[in-house]
Formats: sequence, C-alpha cells, structure tokens
Amino acid sequence: MLELSILGFLAEEPLHGYELKERIKALSGHVRPVSDGALYPAITRLVTAGKLDQHTEPGTSAAPRRTLSLTDQGREDLLARLRHPKQPEITDQVRFNTVLAFLRHLPDRREQAAVLRRRLEFLQTPTSFFYDAGKPVRAEQADDLFRQGMLRVARATGQAERAWLKEAIAELDQSS
Repeated sequence: MLELSILGFLAEEPLHGYELKERIKALSGHVRPVSDGALYPAITRLVTAGKLDQHTEPGTSAAPRRTLSLTDQGREDLLARLRHPKQPEITDQVRFNTVLAFLRHLPDRREQAAVLRRRLEFLQTPTSFFYDAGKPVRAEQADDLFRQGMLRVARATGQAERAWLKEAIAELDQSS
C-alpha cells in the first residue's frame, strides 16, 4: 500500500520526499505509521524500476532536495494496481481507503465501478469479530458491553459504506 500511495500522490504532482511522507501520513499514518525506513527504500525501488524519476534541486535553506515525479511506466503501474486491487486491498478498510483515495485516476468509470462492486460484494457477506459455533455473533448476542459496542459501530459503519457504494456505482453506471 505504501507503493500505491507513493504512485498515487505523485500522479497528482511532483513532490519532495518530505512532502510525500506528510501526505501519506495524513492518509493512513494514524492507523499505519510511515517510517523513513520504509518510505525511502520504497522510493528507491520505484526509481530503480523506472516508475519514478528524481532530480535534485537546491533546498530553501541548506541541503538540496530530491523532487520525485511519476514516469509513464509508473502511471501504468498505478493504473494496473487500481484496476486489479489484491483481495486484502478490498477486504481491509485502511487498504481499501488507499485504493479509494486514488481511484479517480482510472479514466474508465466502468473500471472504477468494478472495484467498488468488489468491495460491496465483500461487505454483503455476513461477518463478525466473534463467532459462536461457526456463526457470526450479532451485537444483540454479544456477551459484554464492549463487544456489543464494537459490533454496533461496525454494523453502522458497514451500513453507511454499503449505501454509499450503491450510490456511487449507480452514478458511475449512469455516466458510462
């Protein structure tokens, strides 16, 4: 997901490494912190693979700064990742939000809708944090106040997300 975030933000505009890190932190850092030890090796991998270009420019006060930009190969990689997200990128909320943050870069609205349909299909499958005899436990069946809270919040969030997904898919289908 780090590479998807890098590619996605650089599809919008060239950025310095620090600016890129701050945008990634704002997107998902509250849940999954971004360390320099992960970010800069990922940038190096993408540069080596020809997906990013970097050039050095004078810093505002001292050291020179590297500006990163997306290459044509990087844009193609971004579009491929958005067209065909891996299953954990559909099922994990934080990962899906990362996909969602950049889905507008897919030029084909039918492809955008297909990604949303995958998420909706996943959300329509009954699930729970807790199970009893192999069946999902509902909030009303939870054995304590805190598990009830977890399940009620998850249910409300899921209902809201399913409603939005249905609206978004309908809008995308209309304009296709």
